[in-house]
Amino acid sequence: MRISHGFDPLDQPHAVTIGNFDGLHMGHKAMLARLQAAARERALPSCVLSFEPHPREFFTPAQAPARLSSLREKIECLLRLGIERFHVFRFDRVFSALTAERFVERVLGQTLQAKYVLVGDDFRFGARRTGDFALLREMGASLGFDAESLPTVECAGVRASSTAVREALANGHLDLAARLLGRPYSISGRVVHGDKLGRDIGFPTANIQLKHNRPPLMGIFAVTASGLSDSPLPGVASLGRRPTVKNPDAAPVLEVHLFDFNADIYGRRVRVDFLHKLRDEEKYPDLDSLIAQIHRDCHAARAYFAQPR
Repeated sequence: MRISHGFDPLDQPHAVTIGNFDGLHMGHKAMLARLQAAARERALPSCVLSFEPHPREFFTPAQAPARLSSLREKIECLLRLGIERFHVFRFDRVFSALTAERFVERVLGQTLQAKYVLVGDDFRFGARRTGDFALLREMGASLGFDAESLPTVECAGVRASSTAVREALANGHLDLAARLLGRPYSISGRVVHGDKLGRDIGFPTANIQLKHNRPPLMGIFAVTASGLSDSPLPGVASLGRRPTVKNPDAAPVLEVHLFDFNADIYGRRVRVDFLHKLRDEEKYPDLDSLIAQIHRDCHAARAYFAQPR
């Protein structure tokens, strides 16, 4: 997959879809499948157009939703799905000021040389979100590209959306989140050095680097870790602020204790799949109480993995 940036014209026409694609859920996958089919029909490479940061992170960072995936995780998923180009625009004051008409002319026409553009049924674009599908289709007819809108995709009676995935994760409904995503929710990152508390109390952990300080879920989970062996390794993970040993304002930390595993994995990149929520974070009166609870968490996670699936 080729990755490109900015306003410089690409070297050939493309079939394009537009969006943030946070989490790459089943609705996104339906759009990408339709994009690839349309691209094949027209003998064009497929292109996903996205923005960094998310527009809501730019305009209202304190109220912006928690990210489901980092930019790298998004790229890795698009690569697995066979997308041929990922084009990213930096969302800043200049870009946010583009009128809807100018967005179509400069971004879709001049830069991407679009011959086909696919959007969702709620897609809006341009300064103050004034552009809609009717304008996109009208301007496409004059600029030489076909415009298509894809209807909503539902999973288990729920509209597949990044918002629905965030709500499921925040409420501990990991099975619903997995159905909306088409896979378990995961976080990927490198194993970094921590404060070694887990090792000191008999539960060595892999500390996974987080790219954002607002993960979409918190608590204690049964997880698997991929990237360290030929098959995923089971374990228990804590994702949160560790209120027993840290102050309430500490940055969230992802710590994974892998069962029956002992190796030096610092610097390795790991994907952690969240399969089942065991409980919320709690503050314990002392370290012995915390250790006793960790024993119970490990027992509960092992029992979860022992269940037939």
